Parts: sequence; structure tokens; C-alpha cells
Amino acid sequence: MSSWEETAAKKRDQLFHKIPTEWVLPKEILDRAKDRLNLTGSFLEELLDSHTRRITSLDSVELVDAVSNGSFTAVQVATAFCKRTAFAHQLNCNLLEILFEPALERARELDCHFSKTNKPIGPLHGLPISLKDQFHVKGGETTMAYVGWIGSFEGEKGTGKEGNFESELVRELVALGAIPIAKTSLTQTLWCAETNNNILGYNWLPHNQELSSGGSSGGQGALQALRGTTLGFGTDVGGSVSIPAAFNGLYSLKPSHGRLPFKGVPNSSPGQHIIPTVVGIFGTDISCLQFGFRSLMAAKPWLSDPHVLEMPWNEDATSQIEDRSKKQKLYFGIMEDDGIVKPHPPILRAVRMVKEALRAKGYKTLAWHPPSHSESESIHSGITNADGCPDVIKRLKLSGEPVIPELETELGDEPQPPISLPQLYEWMRRLKHYREDYHNYWMSTSEGDDDENPVDAVILPVAPHAAVIPGKWYHYTYGNLANTLDRPTVVIPVTTADSHIDLFDLEYKPINETDRNNWLSYDAEKYAGAPASVQILGTNLGEEKLLRLAQAVVDALNDYKLGL
Repeated sequence: MSSWEETAAKKRDQLFHKIPTEWVLPKEILDRAKDRLNLTGSFLEELLDSHTRRITSLDSVELVDAVSNGSFTAVQVATAFCKRTAFAHQLNCNLLEILFEPALERARELDCHFSKTNKPIGPLHGLPISLKDQFHVKGGETTMAYVGWIGSFEGEKGTGKEGNFESELVRELVALGAIPIAKTSLTQTLWCAETNNNILGYNWLPHNQELSSGGSSGGQGALQALRGTTLGFGTDVGGSVSIPAAFNGLYSLKPSHGRLPFKGVPNSSPGQHIIPTVVGIFGTDISCLQFGFRSLMAAKPWLSDPHVLEMPWNEDATSQIEDRSKKQKLYFGIMEDDGIVKPHPPILRAVRMVKEALRAKGYKTLAWHPPSHSESESIHSGITNADGCPDVIKRLKLSGEPVIPELETELGDEPQPPISLPQLYEWMRRLKHYREDYHNYWMSTSEGDDDENPVDAVILPVAPHAAVIPGKWYHYTYGNLANTLDRPTVVIPVTTADSHIDLFDLEYKPINETDRNNWLSYDAEKYAGAPASVQILGTNLGEEKLLRLAQAVVDALNDYKLGL
């Protein structure tokens, strides 16, 4: 065993020993789990006691209300979610850091405060949360999926920051009353839509263990698919929140840059701020996203992070959408495919279900044909890979670990030459014009009627497939379009892949080689049971409006499914 393998094995052993003995699952259960396709639902529920099931069935708002009115203590809630998270990790291997001891200590502090004052410490009082292992949390280490970062602070030892430093987002969440209980697995380098690293290995989809949980925040998606928490946080520069949320049947918000704090968070290509990485929120329903985002706005993050805009929660935006919803005045663009790669049958069905649900509600829809996604794809890749990845190579060399198989063709042993400054300026020029062209197309949808607004939001796929068969990713542009545009996007689950309905179309004629590869990768049997989701793309810095629009879509979809 090499030294990096020994270091990774030691880390896994440390994680195991952070799980209380009474929560360790017997080998018989673990063996049964390996033979199952689906770990969610009854399989996990039956392993839990009724008290834990009851608490972990509540959503974020219900949990905070229950602690704030004395129905449960913060310790009871934290214990229940720590236990469920411990089970989820043993079944799915999705945690890179376990924070159960500091979490329970924090819960005791919150209960002590509540008993003395009869008041919660903040709007998230007693709510267990999970975070991608890219955020620093006091009491735990951050690996960001690098073996060379184990036992250090971002690869350096003896800094005094090991276990003592907090990312600004985490500081604010804790001040609001949230309790971090775990940090989740991610892909090595952050640059892959499948989660794999040399510490934990490949992360599988809990709904279907033959498929990927997505990436780069795949561990976060997998943990919440098993309901280890109801509110969680990841990062996104190319779909790294939206994709795992879609694959795992969750809700997510990827905001515009400038709404949530990124201060104190390590990153790949840390100097690249042209298409910036943003913090994204995972939740078990739309109310969780709104609750988490609104709570963070109450913390006034712009006072601590100079890159956050001074934009408090915009109640007027939500009220306006509420009013227009009641008058059936909402207006949505619908993109079934981008003309480059046609989505698989489950995703096409999901988009069409949403379109029919919106029309049944009386909302207006429009076929969406914006500026080419090919240009978005080129711009995104050209800018995010401009530096040649020297930081990634340096981090891999700290331990001598190999690059994961999914990135072997993109990364060598040495950094690639960076592009020239004139080349970078050219990409920036193209980005500026693409955003302008997209904006102009968006605004043109109001032409012809002085009283008509342009589309409120656009419904489109997150990926051309429901989850993905490992190694079968061919087209990422649905997922990273929102980053190229710097627009917020909300993911909602719609249905699940069904091998009896979502049949392979033998008559389909692919329009290019990428489309052909994607289409031939579809296997109705292998995809069965995987969540099929869509994303709702909004306007720049319009997160409050978008969250209310997303709720209107969810409500319309629920009524449609009930035949109302």
C-alpha cells in the first residue's frame, strides 16, 4: 500500500470511529444494502426507531418550529439526524467529515439558551445542516477531496487554523442557530459531474445504485436523498449543485453571484472570478430553499463579505408573483431540447409534464429558442480552464495520489499552458455579448403587447439524462448555462424514469456525434427509478422572484398529477 493509500485508509478509519458504537450497522445489513438497487424509502426507514423516523420526517420549517415551541429539544433533533446521517454514510459512503460530537455540544448550548430566555437564538435555531467538504467548520478538517489535505489546513501543516477556522457562510449559519452535523463527499478537483475521489471512492445514487449521484456536490445530494438533513449547502460553477439535486430528486437553488457569502472557502482555480463559483442550497422542498435563503439574507452577509451585494430579502418580488399567479398571468419559456443534444425519454417526459401542468393552470408558455448553447459551452470551458490548472496538479502532488479516471484525459502530470491575456480578453468579450444576446432574446418575448411582460422564467433540463450511467456524460451545457449567464436556477423533481413508459426510440436520428453517443447510452432498464427533474431559470439577482415562481410550478405540477 502506497503512502497516499495509507493516509486515505487512516481517514476512513477515523470517520468510522466517529460513529457511536450503537449506531454501527451490522455486516448483514451492509451486505443486503450492496445487493439492493434502491436504498431510499422503506429499506432505510425500517432500520430506524420510530422516534428517529418521526423527527427526520419533518421539514426544515417544522423542525425549527418544533424546537422553538418546546415540542423537541435541539439535542433530540440533532441526535435523530446524526443517527440517520450515520446510517446513510455506512450505506452510501457520502461523508468526508463527521461532526456529531461538536453538533451535540452545540445543541446542548442552544437548549441551555432556550431554557434561560425562552427564545430561539435565530431563525435556524436547532436545525441540523450538512455542507460540502469545501467549507471550513470548526471542530473538523477540510479535505476538498484531496488526500494531501488530510491532517492539514488546505495542504499546509502547523498553521494553527487546523480545525479552528470557519468559512463565513458557516459562521453566519451557526449564528442563526443552525447545527452543522457532517460534511459531504465531492469529486476530486471539483471539475466533474460524477462524484469520485481517492479517499471514499465513487459515490452512487441512493435511488439506483447503478447510476451516479452527480457532481461535484454528489455526496450532499446522496445524503439528502437519504434524508440525513433537510437543508444543505454546496458550491456551483458549472452545475455542481443543480446536477446532484436533479439526480437525487431534490430541490436546489443556484443563485447569482453576489447573494451568498463565499469568503473563506477554498476553491479550484481560486483566481478565476469571471464565471465565479457560488454557494448553492439543497432542500427537501421549495420551502426549505426559501427558508434557508431568507434566513441568510437576515444575517446581512454583505457586512462581512465585500463580494456580497447589499440586497436584503425582496418581499415585493414574491408578492408580485403571488398576485400574478392568482390572476393566471405567469409566463414561462419551455425548452425541451437545445438543438444540440436531445434529452433521454424520462427527461423529455418530465419537461412535457411541467408544460402541460402550467397550461392546465392557465399560465402562458412559449417554445424557447435562445442563442446557441454551443456558444455558452465554448465560453464556459474557455474561461474556467484558462489557467491550465496548476493548483490542481500541485494539490495532487502533495500526496502523490493519482487523478481520478473521469479526469485522466483532461489532466496530465503537469499543468497545461495557460492561455494568453489577449485570448482571455476575447473569451470575456464573447461572454459579454452572449449575456447581452440572451437578455435581448428574453426581453423580446414581450413584443406585440404593451401590457405583456417578457417570460418570467424558463423550464429546461438540467442534464440530458436522469442521473447518469458512469462514464456516459457527453453534454454538460444544460447544467452550466446558468453559470455562463450568471442567472439563478431552481431545480425541482418531476417524476421518475419508468422502463415501461420511457422507451428507447428506434426511429430517432441523431443530429451530431455527441447527440448520437448520448442517445445510444440510454438504457430504459438501467435508468428505472432514477429521478427525472427540470430546472427553472430566472433573471439575474432575482432569487426571491424565482423561488416564488418555482413554488407556483410545483403547485401546478401537484394539481396536474392529482387530475385537478
